[in-house]
Parts: sequence; structure tokens; C-alpha cells
Amino acid sequence: MPSVYIKTYGCQMNERDSEAVAARLVAKGYALAAVEGEADVVLVNTCSVRDLAEQKALGKMRALSGNKRRWRPGLLLGLMGCMAQSRGQELVDRLPDVDLVVGTQKLHHLPDYLDALRSGTRQRVLETGAEPGSESALSDHLLAGWGTRKTATAYVSIMQGCNQFCTFCIVPSTRGLERSRPLADIVSECRALAARGVREVTLLGQIVTSYGKGELRPQAGRSAFVQLLDAVQAVDGLERIRFTAPHPKGYGDDLVEAYARLGKLCEHAHLPVQSGSDRVLRLMHRGYTRARFLEIVRKLRQTRPEIGVTTDLIVGFPGETEADFEETCDLVREVGFDQAYVFRYSPRQGTPAAAMPGGLPAEVIEDRHSRLLTLVNELGSARYRALVGCQVEVLAEGPSRKNPKRWQGRTRANKIVVWEGATEVGRLIDLRVERASAFTLYGLPLECQDDLK
Repeated sequence: MPSVYIKTYGCQMNERDSEAVAARLVAKGYALAAVEGEADVVLVNTCSVRDLAEQKALGKMRALSGNKRRWRPGLLLGLMGCMAQSRGQELVDRLPDVDLVVGTQKLHHLPDYLDALRSGTRQRVLETGAEPGSESALSDHLLAGWGTRKTATAYVSIMQGCNQFCTFCIVPSTRGLERSRPLADIVSECRALAARGVREVTLLGQIVTSYGKGELRPQAGRSAFVQLLDAVQAVDGLERIRFTAPHPKGYGDDLVEAYARLGKLCEHAHLPVQSGSDRVLRLMHRGYTRARFLEIVRKLRQTRPEIGVTTDLIVGFPGETEADFEETCDLVREVGFDQAYVFRYSPRQGTPAAAMPGGLPAEVIEDRHSRLLTLVNELGSARYRALVGCQVEVLAEGPSRKNPKRWQGRTRANKIVVWEGATEVGRLIDLRVERASAFTLYGLPLECQDDLK
């Protein structure tokens, strides 16, 4: 039985793609290797959103290629995903030991491509073309034993592509334009997951709140995405619903109202603001203003005061002045995010921003990154410390990765909680927060407190 190992770089959508590909390979007779050194096939799922992810993927493949030449000439190597899509022929030319390069809309054919390579009917595979219907082709799940994903939780891809065309982003080139799956198919997948013990689903899309636009008409004032949330809410066995990654423009009043109306919809909103400067937001082609973003946050917290709000921020965008940067810092202070992912701007080949004047020196970008990250961590840590003494509901995901004697899970507001002792994967338990570190809570199950009385 041939074995395969998949290394994934990038976001949750890449993780989901890797799991679906692995599930198809297992169904085809492949075994999943625990480490790459034991595999007959090694696949690297690439990301192109930021330069660092691309460089990591290229470095990994160069190392694998060296091992193949020296010790394992029969090893099959493949690159798949976003970088494969955007730089297909270039990768074939630069990496002669790589056997296949497969883009984002051809991933479901990977078992067939590998069969062709192993049988000798194809010597090398380069497949990066568009394929209608590919958004519905990867609905397979492995669940147990797949990476860090436990049977308690699962990702469900609801669409592919993006129509926003932010000037810094390459995704429309690597994933194509928006294509949504049929609502009934998504609900059916969620039902099947619930029947297998999944208690929480995360709905995935590049701009997940754009689901069904132009395909499903609003009903009773509710957008297609909110209609989907309503339908998933009705799935028996599911306890929680999350979604990522949205765009602030998708937070209409119907979605804000859904947080109050739908009991399974977790009170967490990841709102990528990117910058606090209206001038930079226009250059980025984000489609909202600072004031509009603050209005969304105000409405969400008015609806659910306990909601967790997280974001993405970019520093060093071309032409960003110190005043623009200070506006971002002021926005962070005003909102008080629970957590934020702070990224250094990196030019992506073929994007409008890559040709913009006003590129900043690396030392300026690094300085702003450090200052903003420090601010984010200070404010976020304070919000975590404020939860000490509070009671939280946690979905048990499994043993902690840092200490297997402890267990971990997440609150409805998407905060990681760690506690002593074991329980059942997928169980909802109540804990009292005893202490907090940087972005981790430590709790004591209430049932243990009862035992101590």
C-alpha cells in the first residue's frame, strides 16, 4: 500500500483542501504517513498570500528534492495549491525533481494524477486550468487522526474564489472568481459530519459573507449567507457554528441580527480591517471607511456584549505615512481587539500594489510591525486577564499539544482554554477561569469545584 504525507502552508482553506485530498487518497488505497521520511509520496500544499509562506514551501521542496536525488529516487514529489496555480510552469522549470504541480481547481484529480505517474503513463504532471464545478468537488473528510483537527470540529468549504480585488491580494488569480456551492449540498455535508460526531463546523470562503451573491435572492431581508446560517442552525447534533474569513462589507444588519437570533452561531467575529487610515483603505480597495468599520463593531457589541472581535492588520503598505500608521494604532486602541494578526506588507507579483510608488524601507516596516504588535498584545492580554474568575463554556477538542496531560478547547468567543485532566472529545463543559497568559486561559471544570466543596 503506497503512503502519502501532506505538508500544508497557509490558511484554514489550505488545511481543508489538504484534508479533502488526503481523504480521496485514502479512499483510493493510500495510507497516511506519520512523517515525510516514511512516505512514498510527499505533497506540499502551498500558499501565495504572503512571501514568507511561499519561501517556506520552496525551501521545503528543495530539501525534499535533495533527499530524493541522494537517497530515494523513487519518491514522488508534488506541489499543490495557490503557488502551484500562480507559478505553475515556473515551478516545473525551477524544480526538475518535482513530479507534479497541481492548481487549486484540479486538486480533486490528484489520486488519478498519482496513479498515472506510478504506472508510467505520465512522466510529469502540470495541471493549473480552470474547471467549472470545482468548488463542489472537495467535500470529503477524514476527521479522526488528521493533523490537529479533532472529531469535535470540522471545516466546511462553502465557496471558492474572490471578487474583491484588494490591491495587495493575489487570491483572485490563484482561486478564481467567486463560485458558491448549492446550499442543500452544504447542509447535507454538515448533517453527515454531525452524524460522525462533529459538534462544531466552521464555514469557509475567501470572503465567506459573499456566499450566494447573484445566485440566491434575499428572503425576508436576509442575505444568501444568513439563509445558509439559518439552514445550518437547523442541523441536529451540531452545537456550534463559526465562519471565516468574512469582509466588513458583508456585515449587514441581517448578519448582526443573526448573532442574537441563532443560538448555535458563536459570538466571535473576525473582521479584517487591514488599516485604520481611510487613505490607505482606498489605496487597498477595501470598500469601507474607518467610520463604517467602527459602526459594525459597535452594533455587534451592542447585540452581543460578550462577543470576541479579532482582526488582520497590514503595516508598510506602499505610501503608508507615519500619520497613517498612527491612525491604525488609534483604531486598535478604540476597538480593543481580543487578538489581531499583524502582517508586514509583502508585494505579490501581478497585484496592483506591487507596482505602486512609495515602497517603504524594510527597517521602517519592521519598526512599525514591532510597535503595532506590542500594542495589540498589550490590549489583547488585558482583555484575557479580565476573564479571570468568569465562567465559560468550552468545547473539548482533545489533549493540549504542549502538554498531553492537559486538555484544551475553545470558548464560544474563540479563546483557547486549557485545563487539567481528560474528558470526552466533543463534550461541552463549563469552567471557571483561574488565570490567563498571553492569549490562553487556564480553567477549572465546575464539576471539579463541586468535588472540592
